[in-house]
Amino acid sequence: MKYDKSVFRALALITQFSINMLVPIFLCAFLGMYIDRKTGTSYWVVILFFAGALAGFRNVFVFAKQIYSKSSDRRHDRKNKKNSKN
Repeated sequence: MKYDKSVFRALALITQFSINMLVPIFLCAFLGMYIDRKTGTSYWVVILFFAGALAGFRNVFVFAKQIYSKSSDRRHDRKNKKNSKN
């Protein structure tokens, strides 16, 4: 049974998107919980959670932008190869 490589590439991209989004959120939330325990406050977890969410959205945006520019470069290269053969 032969699998299409594009399926595995799509799964890899989905995994990378989720990691880029979730890691900053969890790290900032855990850092906020740690700071709240040490200082006796209860607002750092909320502030840092939203900061982590913003960082995650930024990471996903930058990653998507890189993927889009790479795919458009590949399409541009293919068109140039076709035109040079003619």
